[in-house]
Amino acid sequence: MDTQYNASASDEIEIDLREIFAVLLHYAWAIILSAVIVGVAAFAVSKFVITPTYESTTRIVILAKDSGESNITYSDMQLGTQLTKDYAELITSRYVVEQVIENFQLDATYSAFVEKINVSTPSDTRIIDITMTDEDPMLAKQMVDELRSIAAKRIEEVMDVDAVNLVDEGYVATEPSDPSVLKWTAIGILLGGFMAAAVVLIRFLLDDTIKSSEDIERYLKLSTLALIPIAVEEEEKSGRKHRSSQKKSDSEAHKAAIEAVLAENEDEEENEEA
Repeated sequence: MDTQYNASASDEIEIDLREIFAVLLHYAWAIILSAVIVGVAAFAVSKFVITPTYESTTRIVILAKDSGESNITYSDMQLGTQLTKDYAELITSRYVVEQVIENFQLDATYSAFVEKINVSTPSDTRIIDITMTDEDPMLAKQMVDELRSIAAKRIEEVMDVDAVNLVDEGYVATEPSDPSVLKWTAIGILLGGFMAAAVVLIRFLLDDTIKSSEDIERYLKLSTLALIPIAVEEEEKSGRKHRSSQKKSDSEAHKAAIEAVLAENEDEEENEEA
């Protein structure tokens, strides 16, 4: 058991944080380049590809029937806050939404249209915010006002309240609510940098090759006696130069030998003629 434990313990890989930091610093250019590329892509997509949408919000407050008591207790306030959830359900009910679709003659289903509606209640209040989202800011304003008008009548009928009062009408938005170009660009930069850093770290952690004498001592438990520097590139260059000069000298010697033989033959011919 002890032998197996020692063997498994010796197989563990030690990770030096300084080495990781050095590797990330060495490939900082790649990480920054990846962050810039993905950030620019996210900016282009959010700016030129995705269709912007606009929001318009109207606010209402619902007054309950007067019970004849002048004092309002804490339980009454709690009951009113709980009822706002019921009012929110009535605002997005099929009866109300389908009337809005019919009045604007929209080619949309109930489930698709209700996704454009957001009903919220600020904490500790009985005010209800109704928000409509659409690609046309003017149409979003008109639809949210129509939705408020129909929903107010429906709430008065179903819940038997005193009145549904208007707090704020819908407005025409001048800036799109989505997509946020700045948010998309920031997410793209962070995502690109994180992905590049992850790739660098994974390659570093999976690389088990020996690169230095420290690696030999750390992983193989052997001490290095000496280091022999080898300039591979310089040796290859000098070898190529030596071979080319050797070929050149050989060709010159061969040429000189041929010329010497020819000159000797000419001398012999002249002697024979004489």
